[in-house]
Amino acid sequence: MSSKKTPKRVSKKNASAVVSDFDALVSSIVEVHQQTQHFAVKAVNIALTLRNWLIGYHIVEFEQQGNDRAAYGEKLLARLSQRLVAHGLSHVTPRELRRYRQLYQTYPQIWQSVTAKLRSEIGVIGIPSSIRESVTAKSRVPEKLSPQLIQRLSFTHLAELMQLPDDTQRRFYEIECIRGNWSVRELRRQIASLYYERSGLSKNKAKLSMMANEGAETLKPSHIIRDPYMFEFLGLRSRDVMAESDLEDALLDRVQDFLLELGHGFCFEARQKRILIGDEHFFVDLVFYHRMLKCHILVELKTDAFRHEHLGQLNTYVAYYKKHQMTPGDQPPIGILLCTRKNDALVEFALGDLSNKVFVSRYADELPKKEEMERFIAQLTEEAGE
Repeated sequence: MSSKKTPKRVSKKNASAVVSDFDALVSSIVEVHQQTQHFAVKAVNIALTLRNWLIGYHIVEFEQQGNDRAAYGEKLLARLSQRLVAHGLSHVTPRELRRYRQLYQTYPQIWQSVTAKLRSEIGVIGIPSSIRESVTAKSRVPEKLSPQLIQRLSFTHLAELMQLPDDTQRRFYEIECIRGNWSVRELRRQIASLYYERSGLSKNKAKLSMMANEGAETLKPSHIIRDPYMFEFLGLRSRDVMAESDLEDALLDRVQDFLLELGHGFCFEARQKRILIGDEHFFVDLVFYHRMLKCHILVELKTDAFRHEHLGQLNTYVAYYKKHQMTPGDQPPIGILLCTRKNDALVEFALGDLSNKVFVSRYADELPKKEEMERFIAQLTEEAGE
């Protein structure tokens, strides 16, 4: 008689229990990841805001009490910027230093937002107790809301709010932004839509607030991680964090290699080139300089079908380069827009308001033909689909 034991069959009931337990395991790990990611982003964001606030504090204190402040006068921020850059600091242009000074002057109560433990650590940096008392006395925000300013709003949020001229208006947007968990883009949109003014004229303010938040873009950790201030504060390069997706990154690699291999004078200059227009940062996918055409060529890749705002965005970049990056002897910049989707491609050229017919003719000869680019894009999207 065989001594082998017949393996136990797993009943359907037990099998469903195992699956349920495994699903619970996956859900638990995903939840832990999301919570800790949010915690990490929040911690770095608080540190960045405090860094900028403290820089502003030290600038104001020097301007008011520094022994040699008169020797620097109006050139203080320019001299300070040069020295700080020499020490390897980023985001310390005179313009940014003015923003940090304004941050301190607009939000002195940020000191109240810091936990007791962190206050003691920051105290080592050198904020005398008399100044702490002075900062607290200047606060215009109730203690109940004050901690949320630094915990719920990023420095970029605060930079937008600082531009508002009226304290009451600023306070309104602070509260609404925290209540609705708005992204920076949503905050800008609400300000541009005159939400504050419309609320003042509205008889049913609660209903208007509900309507304003129904379609609002809420803040996610990824929004903060992609903030230029955030990743440069952490010492990361723009390419480390700015790729929209693995697909876009892979396509940009191929487009970059394709243009360089054409041998038509393309000199690679930058990838995800950051430019500042007004108070907003934008990123040009690829920037080349063409030796024969003597001009910059900006390439934008969109991993979806063409939309008119794509061309508007590219034209904005072309106009920016024409105004700020052209040097004597340069021709106006050219933009190339590449839009992709399965079995479809579109290539558009933005000429940057060119009036030189000779140059337009040369550009048509030197740049890759539109049909050639379309075939290449179609090949890329087909490979991506596979």
